[in-house]
Amino acid sequence: MRTRVMYPIEVKEKAIQMKKENIAVRVIMEELGIKNKIQIETWWRWYRNGEEHRLVQPIGKQYTFGKGPEGLSEKDQLIQENKYLKMQVALLKKYQKCGKEVNKKTLVDLGETLNGEMSIVQFCRLFGISRSSYYRWRRTPNIGELTELEAVVQQICIANHFRYGYRKITALMNRERRVSKNTIQRIMQKNNWQCRVKIKKKKRTGQPYHLYDNILQKNFISNEPLKKLVTDITYLPFGQKNLYLSSIMDLYNGEIIAYTIKDKQDVSLVLDTLEQLPKKCDGLLHSDQGSVYTSYQYQKQVQLKGITMSMSRKGTPSDNACIESFHASLKSETFYLDGLYNTPTSIVIQTVIDYIKYYNQYRIQQKLGYKSPIEYRQSIA
Repeated sequence: MRTRVMYPIEVKEKAIQMKKENIAVRVIMEELGIKNKIQIETWWRWYRNGEEHRLVQPIGKQYTFGKGPEGLSEKDQLIQENKYLKMQVALLKKYQKCGKEVNKKTLVDLGETLNGEMSIVQFCRLFGISRSSYYRWRRTPNIGELTELEAVVQQICIANHFRYGYRKITALMNRERRVSKNTIQRIMQKNNWQCRVKIKKKKRTGQPYHLYDNILQKNFISNEPLKKLVTDITYLPFGQKNLYLSSIMDLYNGEIIAYTIKDKQDVSLVLDTLEQLPKKCDGLLHSDQGSVYTSYQYQKQVQLKGITMSMSRKGTPSDNACIESFHASLKSETFYLDGLYNTPTSIVIQTVIDYIKYYNQYRIQQKLGYKSPIEYRQSIA
């Protein structure tokens, strides 16, 4: 049975105050070291129902309606409070870097240091761990130290900013040595090195005008370069003003072969991107039914290059899934991952440029045999 965790009244009140300020539950949990979001929801429900007296109830004790610790004698209240405060003071004097997760070796050393000053039961309760786990860690030699394989996996995860899951980490490891993907998965789960990229939120589609048929028909496989291209525009709302990225991807190897960043979503945005293609290109260019793609100026330039146009069905972004996926990865692996929500415009632009370079030259893809787009193109040539 898992040991219950008792949080001080100050933590509970701070959590309620942060909740009143509309701070995300995940942020509250990380800042205050709370392990379960249900705990915050319970405290918030008590606050909303006017049952704030329940915030001070001990573990395993349920106060009746309208009654709190006043039911205890003043002496018992003081004894309980004094006992808990003494444990906290003794702990903080010994170790002042307690975070949301404590290193196992540090925890064992701290427990041995405090031996005699507080019981193992009280010590484990303060850190929210079971006694069996504590004793198991204490019996394990070299607890908390990374093995040689774990150190290599950690280095790869850090080098890629925790953007890769265990499959891609395994592919990179297998370039030097053969390791099972299950082994890599266990190591990453054990050390909390899993992919930290957030899921992109879906946005509602507009009502574009339909002009060309869907010739691509979700056939995203291309056997030759520049034969099947996809393009789209995405918002970059991460600086002092909104920016827009127009990009073109070659489905042959998933490489971004043209892109433009501007602060206006007009025809010039897509024309500048289109201009980066070769003067004559007899391939297929697929887009959505946005107004810039159905404009006369854009259509004319596409025809001059000898390109055949294809358009997604109305309100069906999955028809252009490859470029949509790239834009989602760009935001998730940079702005969302690093918390870049209000940065200078120059930094936003440079972040996009750096990521596209990284995406083309270094970011491996499973469908390419765990090679980057440029690496795949060079290996085939």
